[in-house]
This record gives sequence, structure tokens and C-alpha cells, in this order.
Amino acid sequence: MFFRALIPREASDLFFGISTHDQAFLIEFLSTSEKRIWLRALAPDDTADVLQSMPADMRWSLIDLLDDSARFEVAGLLAYEEDEAGGLMNPRFPRIRPDATVREAISYLRKQGVNLETLYYCYVLDQDQMLLGVISFRELIVAKESDTVRSRMRSDVVSVNEKMNQVLVARLMADHDLLAVPVVDENGRMKGIVTHDDIVDVVEEEATEDIHKIGGTEALDIPYMDTPLLSLVKKRAGWLAVLFVGEMLTASAMSHYEHEIARAVILAQFIPLIISSGGNTGSQASTLVIRALALGEIRGRDWLRVFKREVVSGLILGAILASIGVIRIIIWQKMFGVYGDHYLPLAFTVAFSVLGVVLWGTLAGSMLPLILNKCKLDPASASAPFVATLVDVSGLVIYFTLAKLILTGTML
Repeated sequence: MFFRALIPREASDLFFGISTHDQAFLIEFLSTSEKRIWLRALAPDDTADVLQSMPADMRWSLIDLLDDSARFEVAGLLAYEEDEAGGLMNPRFPRIRPDATVREAISYLRKQGVNLETLYYCYVLDQDQMLLGVISFRELIVAKESDTVRSRMRSDVVSVNEKMNQVLVARLMADHDLLAVPVVDENGRMKGIVTHDDIVDVVEEEATEDIHKIGGTEALDIPYMDTPLLSLVKKRAGWLAVLFVGEMLTASAMSHYEHEIARAVILAQFIPLIISSGGNTGSQASTLVIRALALGEIRGRDWLRVFKREVVSGLILGAILASIGVIRIIIWQKMFGVYGDHYLPLAFTVAFSVLGVVLWGTLAGSMLPLILNKCKLDPASASAPFVATLVDVSGLVIYFTLAKLILTGTML
């Protein structure tokens, strides 16, 4: 194996520089002694992540390769759900007593530091492991050696519950500009810390999942190139089948208006223009609202404000596209005479249809994610293809209804 041929320093750089999934893949092919070495080199939270990426029947045999303290910590982390703060946290963190002097605390931290992955903040705990306060390492260094930790610590600590969802943890850390946040249980006992590098992984994971859903496919659990072909097809086929059935409604709508199309074949030329305008604007609106919900910029109670903004946006965008459509019909008529004597009613039909479809598309695209969020469903499920399919069907109804109203007695 190429990995075994590397010198220790290069092997270490490679192992710690690859993704968790790749680390798990690599460990599977190592000997038992090599597995022990590399698993013990990882922090407990990283070890838990690697084990969760491996087949379930291998996990406990690998846990047995860890030393007693690490085995206990990793087993505790695996008891949490992957998307909970407890599943993200590192159980090893700098802890000090409130009655210790600054000098004693620094001396103690110097001894602890060998086994710590990060040293941003020092957490002040009592004998029952209750979180009393926090002091940054910088504040500890510049304080007088004779001061007590209690006199220098801050008691207004931002913390998260061990069951809090990882997305909420990431949002809280971003709002407070924290490098690490303490994790506590229901009784206030400190269990570990979530650091900024853990949150980077969370943000990437959540963004990837949302992008996949917006694109109309199930989220991939592993990298694209490592996903088995049949699994990849399975994740895509479900949504494609739903969307295909939805597009059948479009065909049904067109058959309902076949009499109008037969009398004015020219109407069929503008069908792609009409439905694509609504689908595109609906996809834009849903993407903007889904992202705003993910970032906490809007909430369910803001639906009326969003509705009003999208009504105005839809009217303006619809007017812009409608104007382009009218100009195009007039120019083509003047140059080629393709639309006959009633080209102006036709131009107004297309214009009002585009205006109506774009308005409907923006409202459907913006409201659907909010409705799903209200129903405790993932707003990203209001994917762009789904919104586009919904608007396609309704767009045809709007187009031909206006055509009957405007063109009856002339072209119909």
C-alpha cells in the first residue's frame, strides 16, 4: 500500500489532511496494530466521526483498540445522534477550579495541554462539574498571578444543551463570534466543547444537503465519486418520478385547451416562453427564501412581509419580461409579418400572461418553503424543479384563460 511506503511525517500529514470518510476508508485496509496507532492519534470526537463512517459491525472491534479513557469517551459520543451537539463535541477541554490562583491555573493548564486539542477558553467548574464561568487563555496570561480565577472569570457563559441540533449550534457560534462553545447536560454539568473547526464541517454538510435538495435529489451521505452507481440512481429517481408525474398534468392541461390551439396555432409558439418565465422566477424566489430561512434571516412569522415583497418583485419582474415580449412580437411582425392583423391583441395576451405567471411563480416559490417550515418539514424540499413543475401547470391555465378572454372574436 502506498500509505505504508510514506515516512512517518508524510503519512501523518496525509492522514490528518484527508476527510473523515477517507480516513475511515484508509483504516479499513490497515493491520490491527496500524489501526490502533492511527485511531489513538485522533481526538475523541474525530475518532467517533471516523467510526460512524464505517460499517456498524466493525465499530466495536475498533473501539476495543483504544485506551480505557478514550474508549469511554468515544462510546459516550457514539450514544448521541450525529446532528446533536453531543455528537460534535470534544470531551477533552481545559478545566480549572474557581478558588485556584492564576499562577496555579496556568501551571495546571500547562500539564493538561498535552492532551488537549484546543486551548481557546478555560472553563471554570465546581467539584460536581457544574459550569460556573469562563476565562480566555489571553485573559489568564495577562492577569496578576495572585488573583483568583473566580475574580477574573465571566459568569455569563454562552452554552448549548447536549441535545441541541448542530445547525442551531453553528448559528449561535456565528452570532456570538465564538471559537468554542461549552456543551452542558440538562443539569448544567459540562460535558465537552464544540470548536469552530467542527462547525465548519457542519456548515459544509448542511449546505451540501440543501443544494442537493434544491436541485431535486436526495442528499448524498458520502462523496459523489464514492457513491455506488445504483445508490446514486436511487437517490435521483424518486424525485424525477414525482416531477415526471407532475409534468403529466401539464400535458393534461394542454389537451384541455386543444381547441384553442387548433384555431390559433400561433399560441403554441409562446407556451415555452410563458411557462419558463414562471418556472425561472419561482425557482429564484424559492432559493432566496430557503437560504434566508437557513441563515435565520427570516422566520415563519415573517410570511406577510415576504409575501408583500414578492408581490412587488413579481409585478416588477413580470412587467420587465412582458415588455420584452411585446417588443419582440411587434418587431417580428414589422419585419416578417408572421402574426397577422391581430398581432396587438396577441402581444397583450402574451404580456398579461407573462405578468400573471411571473407573479404566481414568485409567490409560489416564496411561500412554499415557509409553509413547509411551518409544518416542521425541511424547506429545502421545496426544490427548484418542484416549484418549476407546479408553475408549469398553473402557467398554462393562466395563459389560455387570458387568451380566451382577449382573443375571442379575433383569433379565437
